[in-house]
Amino acid sequence: MKLAHDERSTARRAMTASRKVKRVGLVAALGLAALVMTGCGPREALRFGWPTGVTPEAKEMGHLWTWAVIASLIVGFMVWMVIFWCITFFRHRDGDDSFPRQTAYNMPVELTLITLPFLAIAVLFYFTVVVENKVEGKPYDPGVTVDVTAFQWNWKFGYDQIRDPLNGPKAGEKSYVVSNGNPFDLQAQRETEHGKQLPLPAGGRSDNVRDYLKYSSIETLGTPTEIPILVLPVDTPIQFNLASADVIHSFWVPEFLYKRDVMPFPKQNHQDPSFQIEKITRTGAFVGRCAEMCGTYHAMMNFEIRAVSQKDFQRYIALRANDKLSNAAALEAICQEPKSVTTVPFETRRKTGGDTPKYLGNAFDTRLSNCTPRT
Repeated sequence: MKLAHDERSTARRAMTASRKVKRVGLVAALGLAALVMTGCGPREALRFGWPTGVTPEAKEMGHLWTWAVIASLIVGFMVWMVIFWCITFFRHRDGDDSFPRQTAYNMPVELTLITLPFLAIAVLFYFTVVVENKVEGKPYDPGVTVDVTAFQWNWKFGYDQIRDPLNGPKAGEKSYVVSNGNPFDLQAQRETEHGKQLPLPAGGRSDNVRDYLKYSSIETLGTPTEIPILVLPVDTPIQFNLASADVIHSFWVPEFLYKRDVMPFPKQNHQDPSFQIEKITRTGAFVGRCAEMCGTYHAMMNFEIRAVSQKDFQRYIALRANDKLSNAAALEAICQEPKSVTTVPFETRRKTGGDTPKYLGNAFDTRLSNCTPRT
């Protein structure tokens, strides 16, 4: 039995539609399989590769990133659909040599194509400014102020100001336990004691010396054999004051979803060297890195932020201020891992013997087991 021409065309269209449905189903199945096989839940998938933020500012930036990517995917999907529509229904067919209908100078279409991108840019710009103002703002009275000094190729952390960890501030007052200054204050004191100028750079009085650098009575200094660990409390506003002793560096903690350039001579470079975070939302260890190419060993310029409870932080500061314990000893005294659990020191001899341990520790739980805190 032969099919009529119309019957053959109908059958062909039915088969074509069936194939399209199968292809769409296959693409959807592959996408779902890829999501399942990567082990990502809905939240992880919607972060599109960004780390989990541990500050309110990071969560705001994460939301901005998620919605910006979703909007981009929607626009991209619409463009792809238009392209596929044109390819499918307006492609050249054998025997059809007619000139396609043109839509040039179609004012509604052209106005739509001009207006929609501007609207998308305006919406994205608005939400970017809102998040940027929150991230860059400094509305808090910080419980902890940290001086961050970057140098080739390591970090120094000093506690510039801390509310009294033992008694706390009285009503209407600020109470701090940490003294601070710049390196040339100590030089001036020595000159007074010895009665003569010491052979240090220009007596500390030249405009070209780095007298913006700070030192504190409680500091942590990174060395080629020790990763500097900056101990901070959770649920407390924190301010970071950034300064570089030499070239431009960058202070970056991936879980903060935020990095700031660390520049020498911030005043001359018209840079605001400080920023604040509302709080760190959970305890744990978070790796920090220099994110600005600063020289030969830039890639090895790492540090760690150790977020502990406010009670443990109070003990830590008291041990360092009163008992003069080192950073590692004070961490061990409050039952915290004394060494970094997120990164290791750089081997300066460039030896490659596989010395980096495969397991450094649990960054989510840095407490020592079977340990009694020192009081």
